[in-house]
Amino acid sequence: MSNVTTVSVKLGDFDLVFETGKIAKQANGAVYARYAGSAVIATVCCGNPPEVAPDFVPVSVEYNEKYYAAGKIPGGFLKREGKPKDKEILVSRLIDRPMRPLFDKAFGREIQIIPTVVSSDMIHTPDIIAINAASCAVTISDIPFYGPIAAVRVAKIGNEYVINPTFQEIPTASLDIVVAGTHDGITMVEGGAKEVSEDDMLGAIAAAQPVITEICEAQTKMRELCGKEKLPLMEIPKEDLNWLEEVKVFSYPLIHDASFVKGKAKRYAALDEAHKIIKEKFASLIDEDDKRPGQLQKMFDDMEYEILRSSILNDGIRTDGRKVTEIRPITCEVSLLPSTHGSALFTRGETQSLAVTTLGTVNDEQLFDTIDGEKTYSNFMLHYNFPPYSVGETGRLTTGRREIGHGHLAQRALEAVVPKKDKFPYTIRVVSEIMESNGSSSMASVCGGCLSLMDAGVPISKPVAGIAMGLITEGADYSKYVILSDILGEEDHLGDMDFKVAGTKDGITAFQMDIKIAGVTPEIMSKALNQAKEGRMHILSIMSQTLASPRSEVSELAPKILSLTVPEDKIGAVIGTGGKTIRTIAETTGAEINIEDDGTVMIYGKNNASAQNARKLVLSIIEEPEVGKIYHGTVKRIVDFGAFIEILPGKEGLCHISKLARTRVKNVSDVLSVGQEVDVKLTEIDRMGRLNLSYIDAQPEEKKEN
Repeated sequence: MSNVTTVSVKLGDFDLVFETGKIAKQANGAVYARYAGSAVIATVCCGNPPEVAPDFVPVSVEYNEKYYAAGKIPGGFLKREGKPKDKEILVSRLIDRPMRPLFDKAFGREIQIIPTVVSSDMIHTPDIIAINAASCAVTISDIPFYGPIAAVRVAKIGNEYVINPTFQEIPTASLDIVVAGTHDGITMVEGGAKEVSEDDMLGAIAAAQPVITEICEAQTKMRELCGKEKLPLMEIPKEDLNWLEEVKVFSYPLIHDASFVKGKAKRYAALDEAHKIIKEKFASLIDEDDKRPGQLQKMFDDMEYEILRSSILNDGIRTDGRKVTEIRPITCEVSLLPSTHGSALFTRGETQSLAVTTLGTVNDEQLFDTIDGEKTYSNFMLHYNFPPYSVGETGRLTTGRREIGHGHLAQRALEAVVPKKDKFPYTIRVVSEIMESNGSSSMASVCGGCLSLMDAGVPISKPVAGIAMGLITEGADYSKYVILSDILGEEDHLGDMDFKVAGTKDGITAFQMDIKIAGVTPEIMSKALNQAKEGRMHILSIMSQTLASPRSEVSELAPKILSLTVPEDKIGAVIGTGGKTIRTIAETTGAEINIEDDGTVMIYGKNNASAQNARKLVLSIIEEPEVGKIYHGTVKRIVDFGAFIEILPGKEGLCHISKLARTRVKNVSDVLSVGQEVDVKLTEIDRMGRLNLSYIDAQPEEKKEN
């Protein structure tokens, strides 16, 4: 087709190809991106201009994966894609976060970006293709955009940094991060690691930058070849703000003093009171024009922004009175919930996580059915809940993108220290309920989650803590800057960076960075990482005072898990005809029993007694009868010449009437009855394999004599 435009960039063994002009031509921008056997169609559309430009960017990203891309049919009753999976939501966030700051609020229109995975070779990860395709679609569209941005995945495998590793390579990596940025610098980093050093993290980010620049240049070339003329921004009429000068002079000391009241609720109340005084003072002036209330509110916002940043940059003092490296007071408590397997309450300032650990069986594992490969199961999960009361508000209890994103980050932070399934055969679920929030509830979830795991007796390799860092800059070249440890919510909102780092005393396990400015220098990045390490060590030391290591045993309330191996030729006997035997054991003991093809038997008891009883019954099935041994059996049948007694599951022997007593017995029923449990001695296994039993020889000596 003559209208098709193609641009490519070499990445490793394959070209990343951007193509437009063939597919989805009615969208404002559309790109078909291909890398090896994986492909994504990314589109962007915008709505009609609103009457008034909003004070935020109304952009949404809806990344989706089609099962047909990998030659699969969705599971379940409905054979079509349903609501977004967690993975799709997480990738949507990866695309949204580096792009959102590059849209102009003055554009005003709703923007929707839809990257769709239409082909997957199950070798190369489609999420990276989707980020680049989404940026390229917007770059060539008529929507104003201060991009492009580009993204790569960086893995450290051995001593080498690998760009865009395959699905097979990622599990072998000690570090796996997604890095996004512009021509000029890094704007987003997210990923996990296996206790890597700060230098390793910096090395991975440095390795990403030249590749990001190449991909950005390819998108720029695409725009030069076929980019559309940009739509106009909304005209924002110049407002006469002269009336505010008098108000500013009066307002500044009131807003300044209120901004430094300690305590979030008290500070907000003090600011509200200051606003009220100012509005009452200048009521007549404000009422002269219906635009003035909005102008006044913007003045309040700008003044608070200026006061916060100026105090930090010039005086090193934050709104709650802390120094820039100072961490809020921390308290920890464990075992506070009496009926749970493990619990912890972690409080840092006005941010609080109630973390609860529950231990389950293999039947509780999380199933993942994606286009990445075969169905997989996970025995560790962390769920994060952010109820409205945590910030003193009302609202619906929902699980949105925030909950999924923050939970995923906290889970990544702890995954590196959670024991593998073969060492600890439990399914582990951690739930973080945010009780209060004023900055970095995801990192509080890491700390609380770690303590609750240890409280439950999960043998994690090392404790993990997390901290959120911030950045305040001044000047176009960011030559003047301050890095903040343990940021408040308002410091996150008004600052230039939100930088979360979690790890052990020996290294980083999770990392997330969002930058609101053009990019940060290596110097800033290095200083932030080192300052984060100092903060992490401080938090770990406080956590250790409450619980330094996992409890020696799992909670008494948790299921008891036992394992054993039976000979492969005995598997059928354990299962029984139609599963009758194994079901009977489960019903009798209350335990769950799973048996693998190799003879591995996993027993999940409600408690230790339940598990031990089930184990005893399984062992009795595979046990071979031993001559001379006394067995506790059950009378199954009575005949004229004796009784048939089951001494092991499925194994009966005959106790002849002559072996019931030292004296003559006229009727077997005079001594035994069906269902009676008795001790008998196995005296012989004849040539035909029949078991001969003796009742009298199993009795105590005094009973024998009688």
